[in-house]
Amino acid sequence: MQDDASASGGDDASASGCTESTDVWDDGLIARRVTESHAPEHVPAVETRVPGPLPVPPLAYDGPLRSRLDALRELVGLSRTRLDSRTLSEAGRVLDEAAARRRLSGQHTVVAIAGATGSGKSQLFNALAGVAISETGVRRPTTAAPIVCSWSDGAATLIDRLGIPGRLRRRPVQSPDADPQLRGLVLVDLPDHDSAAVQHREHVDRILGLVDAVIWVVDPEKYADAVLHERYLRPMAGHAEIMFVVLNQIDRLPGEAADQVLDDLRRLLDEDGIALGEYDEPGATVLALSALTGDGVGELREALGQFVAERGAAARRISADVDAAAERLRPVYAARRRAGLSEEAREEFAARLADAVGATAAGDAAERAWLRNANRACGTPWLRLWRWCHALREPATGRHAVRTQPDEEATARQRVEQAVRTVADQAATGLPAPWAQAVREAAARGAQGLPEALDELANRAGLPPGRPPRPGWWPAAVLGQAAMTLLQILGGLWLVGQIAGVMAPNLGVPVLLMLAGIVGGPIVEWSCRMAARGPARRYGQEAERRLREAAAGCGRARVLDPVAAELLRYREVREQYVRVLGPGAG
Repeated sequence: MQDDASASGGDDASASGCTESTDVWDDGLIARRVTESHAPEHVPAVETRVPGPLPVPPLAYDGPLRSRLDALRELVGLSRTRLDSRTLSEAGRVLDEAAARRRLSGQHTVVAIAGATGSGKSQLFNALAGVAISETGVRRPTTAAPIVCSWSDGAATLIDRLGIPGRLRRRPVQSPDADPQLRGLVLVDLPDHDSAAVQHREHVDRILGLVDAVIWVVDPEKYADAVLHERYLRPMAGHAEIMFVVLNQIDRLPGEAADQVLDDLRRLLDEDGIALGEYDEPGATVLALSALTGDGVGELREALGQFVAERGAAARRISADVDAAAERLRPVYAARRRAGLSEEAREEFAARLADAVGATAAGDAAERAWLRNANRACGTPWLRLWRWCHALREPATGRHAVRTQPDEEATARQRVEQAVRTVADQAATGLPAPWAQAVREAAARGAQGLPEALDELANRAGLPPGRPPRPGWWPAAVLGQAAMTLLQILGGLWLVGQIAGVMAPNLGVPVLLMLAGIVGGPIVEWSCRMAARGPARRYGQEAERRLREAAAGCGRARVLDPVAAELLRYREVREQYVRVLGPGAG
């Protein structure tokens, strides 16, 4: 059987029975005439001249696709500082190709014919063109370079984008009876995708990324080839709407074997994830034909003509490319849970910092200082004298020193570091790896110098110097204690005067005065101590609150705010990613 052929130079056309005309097409395509001996019987050997090219309108994307492309562009811009260039390379390529394709003709559809060695794709290419443009033969590989055939003018810039030189550009036979249904089609015959020559495979991979649609030609022997399915069909499953899968050479299959092979091919395509366009549903078109006998070629021509007439293949190709790029980016944008720090996590972080600066201990110290001051002011003179003597041998306690020992400082630093690690892990949980790393790095940068800043804040927000403030009832308590002391002194002097004979003997009154002073003094002191508990507790709580708020504010400014900024950036890019996915996407 005849096979795909090479069209690597200008001499290939003469080998196929075509001779170059003296005039060239305005769009750079080389017009060919076909001799009577090599042209198909139903195609006249005369080519109709076409007037000079008219301006071709560029491709126009609809609103949803433009919105998705804009979102993808914004997504790439927001992510450049967080993701490596290799991760964003595919998205950048899609944006570049979409912009390039949009500037070119919207009235033409570029379709590539791809297949393996011996699949008969060059035969199918010639059958669709109605003239032997691409050689067929038994030499393998024969198709060394892509050949293009355009059914209408104005496609020169599209073909230039494919990098196909002028010597490999062809036109089909034109006649008054020719079917205009393929007008606007630009058909490219690719080298074999399984060629032993690396350059041939590079041609295939490059052009497949640029065309608007592709016709995959398979034969009964290699339709299940793993290279075809794993390297091309499966990765392009999302491009099913711009894909034709043609089972060629059915003339070699006896009886119902062609239907059986076609059913098995559909099964393999389904396993590849390729949606099949059956029952008017969007998906790949699967056909069986014989390019040699022409059986089924008319059905392909009709389907291809309807496909080209819709003028929507280019936009669908770009949309499918955006889908593929979004799917590749899913691991770096799709979180396993809702991103963000809960209020409970924030409060826990603030509590850990407060513990690190000793907020509770500072509050307890403030409460004890208030009580000590109350005892000094309202205690009996003898007890106050003893405490005064005792205080001379100790440092002032009006102000609480926070973490003055080296071991306490080391412990506090460890607590701060642990608090930062914990809140960073809580914020990063469920985030994609790059954004989780960005959150942890932001927290780590904020943690630098945080223990020292907390020390400084603790000193500023601690107890004020001097004695704690006194409530309004303290003067009355002091006067009461002074009265009790005066009673003791008066009773004592009265007794001394009686003993000395200066005053008339009367033990009852002085003894009662002394007992009243002796008993009344501790009662006043005990009453003041009971009354001082409430103010002392509030004073200690206020001191603890000030220290907790200072620690929380420092932690919020240095750690929580940078972490929140990273989470906000992630939410922004995720919103753009959802726009890239398109309406109705999860």
